[in-house]
Amino acid sequence: MYLFDKDKWTEIMHALSKNKLRTFFTAFGVFWGIFMLVIMLGSGKGLKNGVNQEMGDMATNALFMWTRPTSVPYKGFPRGRRFYFRNDDTKALRDNMPELEYIAPRLQVYSTRGDNNVVRGDRTAAYNIYGDYPDMNKIDPVNIHQGRFINYNDIENKRKVIVIGTRVRDEMFEVDEDPIGEYLRIRGVYFKVVGVFSSKKNDQEAERDNQNIFIPFSTLQQTYNYGDIVGWYSMTAHKDIPASVALEKAKKIVKERHSIAPNDDRAIGSFNVEVQYKKMENLFTGINGLIWIVGIGTLLAGVIGVSNIMLIVVKERTKEIGIQRAIGATPLAIQSQIVIESVFLTALAGYIGLVLGVGILELINYLLIEFDLSSDMFARPEVDFNKATIALIILVISGALAGLIPARRATQIKPIDALRDE
Repeated sequence: MYLFDKDKWTEIMHALSKNKLRTFFTAFGVFWGIFMLVIMLGSGKGLKNGVNQEMGDMATNALFMWTRPTSVPYKGFPRGRRFYFRNDDTKALRDNMPELEYIAPRLQVYSTRGDNNVVRGDRTAAYNIYGDYPDMNKIDPVNIHQGRFINYNDIENKRKVIVIGTRVRDEMFEVDEDPIGEYLRIRGVYFKVVGVFSSKKNDQEAERDNQNIFIPFSTLQQTYNYGDIVGWYSMTAHKDIPASVALEKAKKIVKERHSIAPNDDRAIGSFNVEVQYKKMENLFTGINGLIWIVGIGTLLAGVIGVSNIMLIVVKERTKEIGIQRAIGATPLAIQSQIVIESVFLTALAGYIGLVLGVGILELINYLLIEFDLSSDMFARPEVDFNKATIALIILVISGALAGLIPARRATQIKPIDALRDE
């Protein structure tokens, strides 16, 4: 086979090394094209990772719903009426909404004077205190470092237990002290620590979340005299249900239960993570599309350069090709030499560009980690192996196509004309 002919490869290497400067600049166009494609793809992935890191592992179809003053008079109730979600609303949503996968009512204890609300011995501090259900850790998960998260036995038995963030642990306990089983006094009431968590989000968000303390929802209601009030709902829809559909149905149910006008769009506040996530996905799809257009265009420019140079090479080797034809070389043999030479040049330059591009991305990633430079805008630049392989395959095919025109030109040369060529 021509591909494994040693003499053929010796001839190809001699031809490429005969004019080193021209070979270098020909290959550089291809090298630069795939190098820039890899760098741009990695940078796009870094931007996406940075945004995703800000979300942590929060469900991408999460929904949040809270109450606000009404804006439309209805059934004798005036405009501006305030109302609260109640425990019965939670049951109604669970019973009437098969669209929901998880639903977690939440409450937050606010300090009336803005003073410290947590005490242990001579240590005092102010933290965010939340009443939660176990499902909250499936909607917006955290890393459990010690102990456990709140469970349904805690909810049913109204246990005075808490799960604390790592910053709470660091400030309320000694470095070598195990917080599990110890007690913290929260607004005058003692709670037993059963777990320690850390946020999965980026540094700024994590710093805030690690100051949180989670209490069983029912315990918080009873301990701090909230009655059956629910602060807000965190929910997720099933994977096959659009989150917006579930949200609208949830709003309709609570509006009917609290005598709120169906057209009152201000009475219930909400946030749909799925909508924002899809916008982000569409943005990065567009960025990736633009990157591929620019990258493939740059590659094609390099490949066209290879084709043009190979035409010049064929012109320079007219007499040599004529001699080969005169002594019996077939058109296929002549074509294969030109095509293999073109493919070899583009594949070698492309491979070097690919390796160097991946190497630089790995170096950037190392520096980001080593010097703690990752942010909510850029993190872990990387290139998908499959995409890199596809780019290299496209490059090899392009190299073959680039060699076809010069190869056909070579086979059209008549031996007698080639031998007379000066």
